[in-house]
Amino acid sequence: MIGLAVIGCGTVGRIRAVLAREYPGVTWLGLCDIDASTLKELADDTRADFVTTDAAELLDRPEVTAVIVATDESRHVDPILWSVARGFPLFIEKPLATDPVESARVLAAVEESGVDAVVGYTQRFRRRFLAVKQRLRDGQIGQVTSVVTRAFMNRMVPDATLGKVTDTTNLTPMVVSGTHSLDMSMWLLEGRTPVEVYARSTDVVLGASGTKDGTFGIFTMDDGTLFSMNINWALPSIWPGSVYGLEIGIVGTNGVIDIEDTHRDVIVASEQPQPAGYRSRGFEAPAPRHVDFLGSYPPGDLSDGLLWGPMREETMSWFSRLSMGVRTPHATAREGHANLMHTMAMDLSARRGQPVRLPISPEELRDGLREEAS
Repeated sequence: MIGLAVIGCGTVGRIRAVLAREYPGVTWLGLCDIDASTLKELADDTRADFVTTDAAELLDRPEVTAVIVATDESRHVDPILWSVARGFPLFIEKPLATDPVESARVLAAVEESGVDAVVGYTQRFRRRFLAVKQRLRDGQIGQVTSVVTRAFMNRMVPDATLGKVTDTTNLTPMVVSGTHSLDMSMWLLEGRTPVEVYARSTDVVLGASGTKDGTFGIFTMDDGTLFSMNINWALPSIWPGSVYGLEIGIVGTNGVIDIEDTHRDVIVASEQPQPAGYRSRGFEAPAPRHVDFLGSYPPGDLSDGLLWGPMREETMSWFSRLSMGVRTPHATAREGHANLMHTMAMDLSARRGQPVRLPISPEELRDGLREEAS
């Protein structure tokens, strides 16, 4: 039986807590959030067994056996380390930390403790990607020689993300959002290691907000495979994609796999405004949207009050992983740390205007980003 502690009750923490109440193996639910009204609302909706604004108090409850960390990106380190010290298995919303040195410290603590810690990369649970992964495992297109990935997002994500913080350091399109499509491609390229990255960025629209509009880069892998990774999260707020539109092309010696995950197959157009798409505490869409690519909100879609989609499968399979030892495709803490290092290496290359050799130490990466920013 699972005694679940959810630390952070915003959009994603709420989704996972509600899903926990649907899983028979979760017999106790405790919640923590620094905002009392958010905490009370979710506690009422989930019939939580315990609520507090103090994470340490929650983790000290004898009923707790597993923890979800779903705080804002910059506030993951302490609750992760507190949970690790108590030996609890963890589900961590990405990233482990927004600082590469802190991320390495968290990873070391996780691995030294031996706790089972996974990182939230929800798109691994989209069935099309699971099917593609198996085709690659089976060698059906031969040896992969190149991968091209393109992600498009409207600017509601950076507007909401940056609006919640005073320090926007490292909150770039790659670190916050491009990490999902990078993780997907690295997962599909399993067994290959990046040895160099070269990237460039532009900030015409979002520069005044302290971030970049988009970053384009190319990784060279240890076997010569080329991986092109591009993201732009500065599309207009009225762009019909609620959040994410992704395209991936994988070329092998004997074939090709072409994935269109742009969600343009089901389009809603109405005189009535459509849902804002990106949902975040305290964020209001700046303009009405009358066209929507249904299914482009990464967690999934609501039907009759229930969320259906990859976040349901990701969360429920984690509960099964805990309860029954089921093997799952969740990203490990080491993969989550590697994703942060690779996205930040792209940012460093873009700032320097020259290639960055990989691997790079967390200290060199952090110091390089600070130097270039100043």
